[in-house]
Amino acid sequence: MGQDLETRSKRIKSMALGLGFTSCGISHAEFLEDEAPRLASWLKKNSHGKMSYMENHFDKRLDPRLLVPGAKSVISLLFNYHNPVKPSDPEAPRISSYALGEDYHYVIKDKLKELVKMIKLEIGEVDGRVFVDSAPVLDKAWAAKSGLGWIGKHSNLITKSQGSFFFIAELILDLDLIADSPINDYCGTCTKCIDACPTDAIVAPYEVDGSKCISYFTIELKDALLPKEMSQQFENWMFGCDICQDVCPWNRFSLKHNEPKFEPKQELLDMSKNDWIDLTEETFTEIFRRSPVKRTGYEGLKRNIKHLFD
Repeated sequence: MGQDLETRSKRIKSMALGLGFTSCGISHAEFLEDEAPRLASWLKKNSHGKMSYMENHFDKRLDPRLLVPGAKSVISLLFNYHNPVKPSDPEAPRISSYALGEDYHYVIKDKLKELVKMIKLEIGEVDGRVFVDSAPVLDKAWAAKSGLGWIGKHSNLITKSQGSFFFIAELILDLDLIADSPINDYCGTCTKCIDACPTDAIVAPYEVDGSKCISYFTIELKDALLPKEMSQQFENWMFGCDICQDVCPWNRFSLKHNEPKFEPKQELLDMSKNDWIDLTEETFTEIFRRSPVKRTGYEGLKRNIKHLFD
């Protein structure tokens, strides 16, 4: 534990970049005062739809010390997933680019565990937890607080250097570190994401009604049928949606990822519109082994495809 705080903080960032993370920022583990009224208002408006889990652990979402007793620092990390490939058949239904490869939960959690191991080897015994979109952590708020980017009008984190196609992960540790500062918002007067959303889910700048989002309908909603009034509004997306990110001017700086496990299977890209319409459970199981798409299940994906082409 002989390192001074500045050296220790720089070393952790260096280790993170060495493991393939594109950015690393640090915040003090404290109550998210600005986020509390926003989250309360969002829930009150029922913007979470049928995602009832969003109502749980309200206090833990706002205070990392309730997740990790004795927590002193939140280390936020970005990992590029940008997959600019398109299906061979332009009429084939689309999958959000983050889900084209292996499930990010596995890939990034392994890297986080390795980072913790490296920190312990160099600094000494450290207590904490790793998070990858799997616990009540407001990851975008922490990433913005640590200066990794700003929250755009579509509510995603944006960076000037690489746009917004990245996963956000955290280490919450009982380790004193030097906190970084937030950066400015560079959305300016642009409203491209708001104008492009086919379901009008971005109800105001910086406010998304999750219950109107294509990703909500195609992933989170477990109803047997999708609402008929949403017919023709999904623009060929059967799992997730990238529209608000695709139109964002900052994503002209996005570079393809360097993670082999995020490479899509060629047979996935080669499937035609008719192949998807005739999708069997056997093909689903084979193509989406260790894939985020497994979350919606075979019946869920078939429901989404039927909604697109009925």
